[in-house]
Amino acid sequence: MFILSSNNSIANHFIAELRDVQIQKDAMRFRRNMERLGEVLAYEISKILVYEKTEVQSPLAIAETELLSNQPVLVTILRASLPFHQGFINVFDKAENAFIGAYRGKHRADEGFDVEMDYIASPDLTNKTVILIDPMLATGKSLLKSYQALLNHGKPNKLIIASAITAPEGLAYLQENIPDAEIFVGTVDKFLNEKYYIVPGLGDAGDLAFGLKL
Repeated sequence: MFILSSNNSIANHFIAELRDVQIQKDAMRFRRNMERLGEVLAYEISKILVYEKTEVQSPLAIAETELLSNQPVLVTILRASLPFHQGFINVFDKAENAFIGAYRGKHRADEGFDVEMDYIASPDLTNKTVILIDPMLATGKSLLKSYQALLNHGKPNKLIIASAITAPEGLAYLQENIPDAEIFVGTVDKFLNEKYYIVPGLGDAGDLAFGLKL
């Protein structure tokens, strides 16, 4: 597992601004910070992908380099992930994309909740590298259900999970249920509260990016 905040970098500024209740009032700034964090994580993920030697003709001579063998498939969970996703597609600009509508249902009497899913659009994932993108990894239930639904579109040969802010409970849940997944996160927060929200977290990423929903 890769944790971006384990080492100091400019990404700490993006995460700090995402949390700041005053800066959060600027939705455009919030979206841009989420996008920039996505770009940084996409760059880090690019280091573990497969490359092949190739040649490029410059005006003066042949240059040897190594380029990606295959672009990954970027999978985004709507709607909160859209700005985060944009950062990834800025880096992997030839990638195929998939979109999933998955969200928390109403809380039950026992304070738990079910994950609702009502939309999925995906290319064939057979033997491809899939990056599953969700900015807030709380319980991990939405990510697991999304991954299970994606398997109807083919079995990838590599699964990478990318999240901006995570809870240790969600990380443990995914490591137990999808042990082969490689996980890249911006930072790991302290815990989930009784309503399964990440603390200190940042609030509702979808509302902050796009406005309150009914």
